[in-house]
Amino acid sequence: MKLIDTHCHLTDERLSPVGDVLARAGEAGVVAFICATARIGDSAVAAGIAGRYKQVYCTAGVHPHDAKNAGEGYLERLEELAAHPKNVAIGEIGLDYHYDFSPRDVQRRIFAEQLALASRLEKPVAVHTREAFEETLAVISESGIAGERILFHSFTGGPDETRRVLDIGAYVSYSGIATFKNADVIRAGAALIPDDRIIIETDAPYLSPEPVRKMQINEPLNVVHVAERLAAVRRTTPETLAEQTTANAIRFFALDMEA
Repeated sequence: MKLIDTHCHLTDERLSPVGDVLARAGEAGVVAFICATARIGDSAVAAGIAGRYKQVYCTAGVHPHDAKNAGEGYLERLEELAAHPKNVAIGEIGLDYHYDFSPRDVQRRIFAEQLALASRLEKPVAVHTREAFEETLAVISESGIAGERILFHSFTGGPDETRRVLDIGAYVSYSGIATFKNADVIRAGAALIPDDRIIIETDAPYLSPEPVRKMQINEPLNVVHVAERLAAVRRTTPETLAEQTTANAIRFFALDMEA
């Protein structure tokens, strides 16, 4: 199987040395990685990692947790980072009303501003939403960004939420959460995703999947477990699901795999 981990935080010190982490994942069949980011500084480090490793790509964005710290001029800096030859998306961005680490009005403003930037730059977007699904959809709708440029990362919605995401033309990505024993509702939604709109990830170093959930530091190599569980849910083989999700990731993020 050839797999792509479309969302892993390689800038996190727990995933160090990065070269060793990538090597272990490569042995498991992971051929490419998208280093997701949450802050401006984080995005700059991700660009550096992508520059050093040919199989790594990067994003640039301000996570809702850090929205209050975006600072003046952050959009100009994001635009500079998005121009990096290995940058493939704006993200992860969105709304998180579970922790409310940033005021909700600030989260909405920063999210909307980044969506506008992504639309202007014609970049896809990796969206984080937690306990804010309705408002996330509302901000996306108000932005006017094309639905097919949106990826809901580490999606935890059930069938109803899944249908609404599909209705706007978005892609859906699943992490280790979809393998958890109490995630039947999430898996019911995953069964509905068309073959050409499902993507997988680890969100490493978070969310270790079953059967390695006790692994305190998740690694990109564990994306294989996500593929295997979703294949069973979708009544296909892991090899077929790997082929589908890899093709979808290449198309959505416009990955230049030859380079």
